Amino acid sequence: MQINFLDILACFMVLFAIIDMPGSIPIILDIKSKTGNIHPWKATLVSLSIFLAFLVFGDKLLSVFGIDVGSFAIAGAFIIFLIGMEMVLGAEFFKHDSPGGGTIVPIAFPLIAGAGSITTILSLRAEYATINILIALLLNMMIVYAVLRLTSRIERLLGPTWLHILKKFFGIILIAIAIRLFVNNTGISLPQ
Repeated sequence: MQINFLDILACFMVLFAIIDMPGSIPIILDIKSKTGNIHPWKATLVSLSIFLAFLVFGDKLLSVFGIDVGSFAIAGAFIIFLIGMEMVLGAEFFKHDSPGGGTIVPIAFPLIAGAGSITTILSLRAEYATINILIALLLNMMIVYAVLRLTSRIERLLGPTWLHILKKFFGIILIAIAIRLFVNNTGISLPQ
């Protein structure tokens, strides 16, 4: 168990990009207008619980299906790549419609702790120590809570142009991360 601040920063950036709270603000505002009040603590705790379950028991869940973390990381790389492409191109590869509404569904799951972010947690396990992922996850959950609490203010502060720029920027980061995950878990070496 070794704390490495560069690894924490790398995990933090990956999770920040994949959870994409700034990019989720318009979706959260739409859900809030349709379902009423959103409870930031509840959404944060539920999504954190989902993440922790996969961080701690993900390997055991995968072994039931005979899948190793490296293979799951490669699958995760494809999902992260497609999410990045969605963000950059504005295309829709994944449907974001979930039955129900409100704090737990769809905000905590699948908006925050969705397939892409859960896959990312498992993919990160293939490269980083669990303690570094955990610290990065907790830091991200603080941001999730803050954004949920301050969604309307953040929207007014950034405006549609800056929200759009942030979404494109983090989309490019996700594509680069997906390529790195794929390369690291397949043994392919890229020319430098």
